[in-house]
Amino acid sequence: MNRPRLLLSILGGTSVLVFAGLLIGQSTDFQLPVEHPECSYFGSQREQYVEQALKAVGVRSRSSHALTKTTEQVSAMRAVVPGGSRTYTYDQAHAAGSIDSYIWADFQANSITPAAQTTDWEFIRRVTLDLTGRIPTPARVLSFVSDTTSDKRAKLIDELLAKPEWVDKWTMYFGDLYQNTTTKSSSLNRFPTGRNVFYQWIHDSLAANTPYNQMATTLISESTANTYTDGPSNWTLNGYITGGPAQDITDQSTAFVFDTFLGITHVNCLLCHNGRGHLDALSLWGSTTTRYQAWQLSSYLSHTQLTRIPVDPSNTNIYYWSVIDNAKGYTLDYTLNTTTGNRPARVAPTGCKSGQPCYYVPPTYIFNNDVPKAGEDYRVALARDVTNDFQFARATVNYMWAQFFGQGMVDPPDTFDPARLDPNNPPPAPWTLQPTNASLLNALAQHFVTSGYDLKALMREITNSDTYQLSSRYPGTWNAAWEPYFARKYVRRLWAEEVHDAVVASSGTLPVYSITGFTDLGYPKPSYAMQFPDTVGGPDGNTNAFLDSFLRGNRDDQPRRQDGSILQALNLMNNTIIETRIKSTGTTASQLIVQNLSKSNSDLVNTLFLNILSRYPTSDETTKAMASLPVSGTTRATAVSDLVWSLYNKVDFVFNY
Repeated sequence: MNRPRLLLSILGGTSVLVFAGLLIGQSTDFQLPVEHPECSYFGSQREQYVEQALKAVGVRSRSSHALTKTTEQVSAMRAVVPGGSRTYTYDQAHAAGSIDSYIWADFQANSITPAAQTTDWEFIRRVTLDLTGRIPTPARVLSFVSDTTSDKRAKLIDELLAKPEWVDKWTMYFGDLYQNTTTKSSSLNRFPTGRNVFYQWIHDSLAANTPYNQMATTLISESTANTYTDGPSNWTLNGYITGGPAQDITDQSTAFVFDTFLGITHVNCLLCHNGRGHLDALSLWGSTTTRYQAWQLSSYLSHTQLTRIPVDPSNTNIYYWSVIDNAKGYTLDYTLNTTTGNRPARVAPTGCKSGQPCYYVPPTYIFNNDVPKAGEDYRVALARDVTNDFQFARATVNYMWAQFFGQGMVDPPDTFDPARLDPNNPPPAPWTLQPTNASLLNALAQHFVTSGYDLKALMREITNSDTYQLSSRYPGTWNAAWEPYFARKYVRRLWAEEVHDAVVASSGTLPVYSITGFTDLGYPKPSYAMQFPDTVGGPDGNTNAFLDSFLRGNRDDQPRRQDGSILQALNLMNNTIIETRIKSTGTTASQLIVQNLSKSNSDLVNTLFLNILSRYPTSDETTKAMASLPVSGTTRATAVSDLVWSLYNKVDFVFNY
């Protein structure tokens, strides 16, 4: 049987959609049974039944979990392990003030019956990918599913938040958000050294669970004489742009501050023109805000100078940067004296001359009219106003929500309209509240503030919610109008790095990559793409092509995307990252195959599914897979390789559901 035929065979009777070169479908018979409360499993003899269940699946004790060995044991595990499969209804009760209390109130108000809770098999894969970017190990899957304690999901979440892989995943995320890349289309060049120390700062800040308001404060206000040695100062370089006066750089830097930390992208528009006549249909706040008010925000960065300094005076093509305030030539407030550049002219009122107050725009924070304190550096004042603004918490929460749910309560997450966020003060008609659940967004933002801006606490609250743990399957008729209410899990395609790392981890054959200058910081050579410091380039052309096909973006003008493509399908079929991990012999042989080839066909099939898809096969998949494997002979290894190949090309391998 050739590989494409094998793939279609194993997909079997599932619903399959061929879209952009990817086979997209979902098996519907892999469902754990609904357990009824009157069942003895929940009665006075529960412990007795628990122990019998564990013995039935080959688990030695509740504290020592053995991998299952046979098809009979696999079937027993499916039958007895409660999978969290109860059906939720819109009148489900939840603690007041919790995420679920707000979400379920919406369900009730709109007569929406949400999806059932996801199964344990699906949950461990989902939350492990979402929090760490890795798929769970087979042993952890089985120990989790076999666990009968009521708080096992909360314990798993705490376990994942404490892993170094959590730091890797979110260093990648914030590297995207902060646009930490070597070069940008604006002519910015950090060089690998600057990028790497910025990566190190993000990584170490997350590892230390630094409060997020402190991280933001440092990024906004950091000064340095050398960006090769000071990581966070590299963020301010995002505002560097050529072809115009200093105000162009100041404006671009301001736009990055408000987009990144307050989720208000329209400040970038206001730095070119008044909102009226331009933002009328997009933002109620923006439509009533003037360019002068945006200049008042930009003035906070008017004293900041970005200077290139050659590493070797004889070669000006290689340089680091200094980011300093109040240097000579940078002591005046935002000046209205330009007629050229990347934005429209900045011209003082008629009759206003240089040196007069009207010629300069003083810094004023638009949302509370605050101004810098006497003697306070402007960027320090800006960081204080931004991080003390409740919108900072609201925007951060919304960015995180979008990562875990596939879309924000305000979406896109950086398009906030500050005039349409208060459910107690709704905007005038025809405007409506902007967030899909404004009360929840505000409550969750307040929880974030109360926690001390703790990112882990925020993620813990989100992933422990019943809302996050809903199934992606919906048994009834799904109404597209329910999409804003989060009544089911929205499936997402894995990040490029997650696809790569799932392949190498499941195969047991890890690469060792070299990244320019990376080991100079004390990091070992990475084996996982989630440990790369950038989404541009990488260790070699083949790996780069594989990752690029999954649209990892460039941290500049190409954002990370979820689209499918023909190249993705072709890379999963033919790229050497896949081909070298389906071999049964040679120096690059898949350890998954080598170590399990001697098993019986039934045990081998179960092992392959568990390692690659984090679950056992359905009965239909088992039948199809078994039919593809000879009992013995020289062709068996080839057949096993083909089966592994088909699992890497199966739809649920590249999606998180």
